[in-house]
Amino acid sequence: MDKIIIQGGRKLAGEVPVSGAKNAALPILVSALLTEGTNTFRNIPNLVDIKTARRLLHNLGVRTEGNGTVRVDATGITSCEAPYDLVKTMRASILVLGPLVARMGQARVSLPGGCAIGARPVNLHIKALEEMGAEIRLEEGYIDARARRLRGARIYFDLSTVTGTENIMMAATLAEGTTILQNAAKEPEVVNLADVLIGMGARIAGAGTDVITIEGVPRLHPVEASVIPDRIEAGTFLIAAGMTGGEVRLTGCEPDHLDALIVKLRETGMTIDVEANGIQALGTRRIASVDVKTLPYPGFPTDLQAQIMAMMTLGQGFSLIAETVFENRFMHVSELLRMGADIDIQGNRAVVRGVPRLLGAPVMATDLRASASLVLAGLAAEGRTDVSRVYHLDRGYESMEKKFAALGADIKREKA
Repeated sequence: MDKIIIQGGRKLAGEVPVSGAKNAALPILVSALLTEGTNTFRNIPNLVDIKTARRLLHNLGVRTEGNGTVRVDATGITSCEAPYDLVKTMRASILVLGPLVARMGQARVSLPGGCAIGARPVNLHIKALEEMGAEIRLEEGYIDARARRLRGARIYFDLSTVTGTENIMMAATLAEGTTILQNAAKEPEVVNLADVLIGMGARIAGAGTDVITIEGVPRLHPVEASVIPDRIEAGTFLIAAGMTGGEVRLTGCEPDHLDALIVKLRETGMTIDVEANGIQALGTRRIASVDVKTLPYPGFPTDLQAQIMAMMTLGQGFSLIAETVFENRFMHVSELLRMGADIDIQGNRAVVRGVPRLLGAPVMATDLRASASLVLAGLAAEGRTDVSRVYHLDRGYESMEKKFAALGADIKREKA
């Protein structure tokens, strides 16, 4: 099993390009299920989750080719089943449910797996499809959904759900009548998907707000479209610059997608200069402690909580970090403690007391973003840090160790 080895203490300096967003690329690839013909999607990152999504599409009879720019042809769908062996490693696999029912009239999708960061129930997806006229049975760990044609409906999500919003938005594009999604997710990835669907001929209004209206059409056509930059990768590199006291310029990113993080980083004492499609970040000698509460977009992203906590371990004073999105997303804390951090967990809150320094240690990743936080801690720590189980990292960061090495970090991957 691969591990990443870091000799910490180097200031990061230089320029780094931001890859395409995994959380946008996955639903966009799946959206091809709604069309016949070849779709062309640009800025697709080279990640394990992307490879899993492509294997899942191939299992359905969909052809994909290319890297970076990926062509997807779902003309000849041969199966409507997403099996457990593929779905268990990636929760986003549930996204095939809505498009398959909408276009093919049926879908059999295994209940999903993925990172063990808490319950992310699919009942919101199921309830919405039932309100649109689908007949759904849960049997042997599978969701079995059927509908001659979905009907437009008014859907209210009890909780803001990104994949739920995306799944039902895709399903509604081919439904009969108008669908209104209330308390819809407002994340940039949802807007990116909506723009792609509109390019296919869908009629969608309100993406980026909490009410999205979709007027169903008889059919959609292929499209050429691009995936937005990954705001979580961008945020991770900004935090790394702050933790190492470095100076890093991000290129090819969307600063507007990072407003909540930028505000917090400026509060720590960092200098953040926003450009048209880039961000210049300058660290500070003394990191000021800040409080953080994760919230759905445009609030502070839960996917950056572990990283900002790693930074706060070196803060001057106390920081209170509240996790309101997932109930089990503090699993990185025990590993940060091994490096000398001072963190106390109180329910869904973590009290972080800054320490003068972190010390390198062998640590183990538990999920995707926890992996990133441990790499950041290793970059800032004194001595050597070995991060094991980095297959989590490969699900969501494209060549992370190579990008950090290009910024001057002493970091390498050791093959098992």
